[in-house]
Amino acid sequence: MDMTRRAAGGRSLPKIKVTAEDHARLTGLASAAIDRMPEVAAYLADELDRAQVVRAGKAAVGFVRMGCEVEFRDDTTGKVQGVTLVYPGEADISQGRISVLTPVGAALLGLSAGQSIDWATRTGAGKRLTVLGVREPAFA
Repeated sequence: MDMTRRAAGGRSLPKIKVTAEDHARLTGLASAAIDRMPEVAAYLADELDRAQVVRAGKAAVGFVRMGCEVEFRDDTTGKVQGVTLVYPGEADISQGRISVLTPVGAALLGLSAGQSIDWATRTGAGKRLTVLGVREPAFA
């Protein structure tokens, strides 16, 4: 049975990975946020549902996880950005720390360098991004 979901534009979604620890914590976060931010919480929950869950250690490197620094390109504008993916309470856009409970934060989760994904902004505009590089969290 092929359960490949399709993104906006009909492209298949890239394979993503999430550590078991991030998966557990983020599943709770998505559930807690469903009333306040239903669209983003549902999107995050969908991403977690399709993610390959891996144990911490050697298998848990090379993809975007909580605390990672990510360099990505907005394929619509060509603009390259560097951000750190964080939990909502740690978010500070002026410091480049974006919450996983934002559309772009949820889209980045689990991607590896070279992978692209289509996602929708809060206003519903379709975007595409490509991950250029992932740096491991300082606390890893």
